[in-house]
Amino acid sequence: MQRVTVLLLPLAVLAAGILLTSVGESPTDEPLPVRIYRTQSAEGPPPFPVVERAAQATREAHDWTAMVAFLTDHVQRFPGDENNGYYLTVVGDLYRSHGSPEVARQYQRRALLAFPDVVVRSVSTHRVAIDSLLDIVDDPDERLEYLTRLEHDYADDIQPGLLAYYLAEAYAGTGRWTDAYDEYRTFLRYPATRVPGRPNARQEVTQRIAFYDSARSWTERDLNALVQSIKNALWRQDPRALLRYRAQVNFFTMSWEQELGDANSEIPSFDIAAFLRRSRVRFAQELEMSSNANEAYLRTWGWSHRIPTWYLYFRRVDFPADPEINGTWEWAGIYFGETI
Repeated sequence: MQRVTVLLLPLAVLAAGILLTSVGESPTDEPLPVRIYRTQSAEGPPPFPVVERAAQATREAHDWTAMVAFLTDHVQRFPGDENNGYYLTVVGDLYRSHGSPEVARQYQRRALLAFPDVVVRSVSTHRVAIDSLLDIVDDPDERLEYLTRLEHDYADDIQPGLLAYYLAEAYAGTGRWTDAYDEYRTFLRYPATRVPGRPNARQEVTQRIAFYDSARSWTERDLNALVQSIKNALWRQDPRALLRYRAQVNFFTMSWEQELGDANSEIPSFDIAAFLRRSRVRFAQELEMSSNANEAYLRTWGWSHRIPTWYLYFRRVDFPADPEINGTWEWAGIYFGETI
């Protein structure tokens, strides 16, 4: 799955870091930067620019795998080199850009945990490693580890709303629901925050919190029982009973052309009872053929002259924070008009 990190620092900084101008090559087969590196490495780890130029020259003379071999050999030969964390982030980025995210994860994690942080061209190596790991890793426990590091080590340089959103998602993935919803509430305190790839994140979080804070008394374990109760209320023209079965939060009313995120899809003042009293509503005996294990539709008609047909929409509740409620059914909304 696509993952967008909190850091908003392009990983291209790694590539930019290694694209330094190489010293002119000698007539021999080995590039001059590499020969300079070998000469200086006889006395200990060469300076950072020497290693970087030699690594890039190796890549240009052969391919990216040769650069990986050069850098990993350097780290193995000189385990005390303070720049090793940076070299490993470069290796990790090369593997990720060539379709090996799990190998990349191992190198980025080693850079983060086994070597001290260094700042290269004003960018923290550890922060770049965390950024890369958050792009790669889906496991919520591991993501929580990296996000917590961000919160502790880079609090002054991150978007608090965006960090809160990702923390909430990670906490939810580990089943820490109180922490998750605390972070969701923090996210909502930053209305300008935009979550990359999730344009409706704010609305989704608002709905989650509304459901979390509600009594959730309207859900029903058996879909058929819920549908039958609503049919009975319609037949008796009993608006009070009908409203009792409706979801008390996040209930939507919209046409088939509208998107669920449309601001007009939730109308608090919409009065179902008024329509029910003025009309003789009828309903299909069976649910629509398009119904499935998680969603169901009941066709009803006779509501009004303007839009006589309404489809009552039912959905299975996805709420693992409460095992008693998770997997039950709710009457979640109404679609106006015939299906498209």
